[in-house]
Amino acid sequence: MNAALGWALAVAAVAVGYAVYGWAGVVLAFSVIVFWLLLQFSRALRVLRTAGSSPVGSMANAVMFNAKLSKGMRLPDVLKLTRSLGRRIGDSETPEVWAWADESGDEVQVQLQGGHVVGWQLARAASSSAQAPAA
Repeated sequence: MNAALGWALAVAAVAVGYAVYGWAGVVLAFSVIVFWLLLQFSRALRVLRTAGSSPVGSMANAVMFNAKLSKGMRLPDVLKLTRSLGRRIGDSETPEVWAWADESGDEVQVQLQGGHVVGWQLARAASSSAQAPAA
């Protein structure tokens, strides 16, 4: 959600609360706003707790993660999909590049700008064992 839209809705809730119920409506509007902020904070902490409990830069399946990515996704949504914090690639660049790899060696590099996905690239691991011919 756009931050300006969120603030506009909060101001509208306070104004409507005052117009309809007076000061009791303002208190109710502030209570709803604080409850909403606590829900968002709790959601963010849950995502970070889950991501922090896994090894950095690892994930279950890089190919499935690659398929679920889309431009404009927010960083918390990416962390929900990976269930891990990413491994930083490079220095302070714009856009930032973070990488996640699975056990088979497949890696997804995600480019973030302003906390939103602007691009990504899947790097498949080279197969180290040769296929035996079928008998």
